[in-house]
Amino acid sequence: MDRYLVFGHPVRHSKSPFIHTLFARQTQQELEYGLAEPAVDEFAQALRTFFDQGGKGCNVTVPFKEQAFTLVDRLSPRAKRAGAVNTIKLTDDAVLLGDNTDGAGLVADLKSHGVTLADSRILLLGAGGAARGALAPLLAELPSELVIANRTHAKAQQLAAEFCDLGHVTAQTYEQLAGSFDLVINSTSASLQGELPPLAPALIHTDIAIYDMMYGASDTAFISWAKQHGARQIMDGLGMLVEQAAEAFTVWRGIRPGTKQVLRELKRNLGVI
Repeated sequence: MDRYLVFGHPVRHSKSPFIHTLFARQTQQELEYGLAEPAVDEFAQALRTFFDQGGKGCNVTVPFKEQAFTLVDRLSPRAKRAGAVNTIKLTDDAVLLGDNTDGAGLVADLKSHGVTLADSRILLLGAGGAARGALAPLLAELPSELVIANRTHAKAQQLAAEFCDLGHVTAQTYEQLAGSFDLVINSTSASLQGELPPLAPALIHTDIAIYDMMYGASDTAFISWAKQHGARQIMDGLGMLVEQAAEAFTVWRGIRPGTKQVLRELKRNLGVI
């Protein structure tokens, strides 16, 4: 039976085995999907061992995405652009192909919620790996402007310069932010610590769409804050998790699973519904 894994540290909380087991059942694919939590300095060896022992593909999560980028034989265009790899496939010619499905998963989830990206003004909070993976797919939807705001302004400036060939991308400090945004995406991990990006409440209005890439059984700190200040369309990252997994499954198996039922099952598993 074909074997797949998710590598991370920590990774025991991962819902990827649950999601991919449902995808396999739905598409009648025979595979098994497990977890691997190597020490931070042992990832390269663990990855080699997995494929040497017959592994067919894997997902890669924190903190190994940038390292995976350097370990594969070939990069997809979106992985090359993101500078990070979250999906690896052993090809028929024994090449390790690195891909990045995060941004595609985000855009698919936004669209499933009816969010219009074309000609919209988007604010992206954070300039780390999650933001990097999201930028090219977001800009491919042709927003009128995408503003990156980050606590370390130089990182936001660097990211904006790197992606400015794909669209109108600017970098601003949190204090500089002004005007009306159609969509705010929180790509920072602040919600995991119950913290908030230093965003002015005045930026929130009733017609804005709010998206937090983090998720949990209850509202994240950022989502709670946005609700308190009048935002009505609010989404967490659970749908992105399922959509990026579906994209990875398609890379591996050549068949795209449906996501709506799997997302419902995942919410039930987490006690969200």
